Amino acid sequence: MSKISKSDTEWQSQLSPEAYRVARQHGTERAWTSPLNDEKRKGMFTCVCCGKPVFSSETKFDSGTGWPSFFQPAGDDAVGTTEDRSWFMRRTEVHCANCDAHLGHVFPDGPRPTGLRYCINGVALDFKPESKE
Repeated sequence: MSKISKSDTEWQSQLSPEAYRVARQHGTERAWTSPLNDEKRKGMFTCVCCGKPVFSSETKFDSGTGWPSFFQPAGDDAVGTTEDRSWFMRRTEVHCANCDAHLGHVFPDGPRPTGLRYCINGVALDFKPESKE
């Protein structure tokens, strides 16, 4: 699958100003502001830019950080990572593997079985509840 590529104008017309700032300009939303932080239903968290499934509700946990947190991505091809040296820190950025939207960061202080904490901006996600068929 080839990566989705759009102009800044196209992304701006598709996204809210806050989603654009976070997902396309590598911003961070304020802690405790996303309703997805408290989302408890079964379903899939998808990239706000392209709709790719990036995290399952089955891997979500309450990290106490104020951002939705997960211990693993939805699949091996769901997200990518890059080194982030902004703000005088050394972190690992998480982005959508399909469109390169900035999602958040991953840290080595999560729960079992992975020991990872994917700390994700809620504004960079949409939630698709599991259907009740």
